[in-house]
Amino acid sequence: MKVFKFGGASVNNVERIQNMASILQSYQQEPLVVIISAMGKTTNALEKVAESFFNGRKEEALQLFDIVKKQHLTTAKYLLVTHFNACLSQLTDFFTEVEWLLHDKPVREYDYYYDQIVCVGELLSTCIISHYLNEVKIKNEWMDVRDILKTDNRFRNANVYWEESSIKVKEAVSTPSLLHITQGFIGCTDENESTTLGREGSDYTAAIFANILDAESLTIWKDVEGVMNADPKQFPEAVVMNELSFEEVIEMAYYGAQVIHPKTIKPLQNKSIPLQVKCFLDPSLSGTTISNKKIKQLPPVIVVKEKQVLMHLRTQDFSFVGEQHISHLYETLSRIGLQPNLVQTGAISIQLCLDDKVEQIDKLAAIAGFTFDVQVEKELVLLTIRHYTKAIQEEKIVGKDVLLLQQTKETLQALFRS
Repeated sequence: MKVFKFGGASVNNVERIQNMASILQSYQQEPLVVIISAMGKTTNALEKVAESFFNGRKEEALQLFDIVKKQHLTTAKYLLVTHFNACLSQLTDFFTEVEWLLHDKPVREYDYYYDQIVCVGELLSTCIISHYLNEVKIKNEWMDVRDILKTDNRFRNANVYWEESSIKVKEAVSTPSLLHITQGFIGCTDENESTTLGREGSDYTAAIFANILDAESLTIWKDVEGVMNADPKQFPEAVVMNELSFEEVIEMAYYGAQVIHPKTIKPLQNKSIPLQVKCFLDPSLSGTTISNKKIKQLPPVIVVKEKQVLMHLRTQDFSFVGEQHISHLYETLSRIGLQPNLVQTGAISIQLCLDDKVEQIDKLAAIAGFTFDVQVEKELVLLTIRHYTKAIQEEKIVGKDVLLLQQTKETLQALFRS
């Protein structure tokens, strides 16, 4: 059993859906579960529908949703002939599911409505793709993941009930079909209310299926050659890393690299299931394999985070920074939803580098102001280099107005003015 995950970019137009079918064509003789995201920018479009609805602009919400409907119907018409009517019937059910809600007035919290509306993106894409695969003689079984992945009711960031979901996943994939198509990103409560799994939810869905099914591997198909040691748009010399360890990927993600989210890694690492990142534009490329294998030599991995804030905290009475100061500060950070990217402490001061989330930064400054004198600097850049060398350290930092510098044997971080 293998698990594949195709993101929105891989299915965002007719040609790419046809390309996806070509990839699947070569795997028809082995059991396969395919997790698919919403097409292209559909999630963004549905978020606007949810915002308009919640803010009382019902007609605008319906108009915005009508655009989403027409885009998917147009795609279905281009792809389907003999299976169009069956697809249209299924799509109409999903359209109606949202439109019924949009004709009501919001009486619950925004996150609830967000999940009920945004989840339809994955349902629409998988419906069209499943019917298209059948049209081109790639037999498959479509599954509504809301019948399979059960979660709590923490809308927009739901927690999966693993025991219940494990039973349902195994039941759903025990049917004779070799190819199963289902959705990423979404789940469902025991009260049949749709939920979403938060950031990188589709990758996480794929990892859940791989874990429960003891898959041979999970392959995430992207529009890049593999995982690179830097953003090629910023660093043209960036190279593909053909092998990485789970530990390295988690470290990269922690420092801000747009790779694989740590919550996706855990279900795979726990069962030593390798993760492959491959290019759907050229499947012949080797891509990147991520596993429990330790990789001895890696190129310097460079991560740049812009829009950073440096908060200077200095004790008001010139007292030493102690355990009470630190514990209260971290409790405050957790409560308001901030994660420091870099921390340095001195005898009477603490310096925090944070993402510039304006509302949370203002809250933190106000609360910290009861204990510390507070100063805030904005428009900063945080550079992280893993596996740095003296040469690359000098190349990337020389001439910068560095405010904080922190380094271990493996990792160097420098915060400077942009």
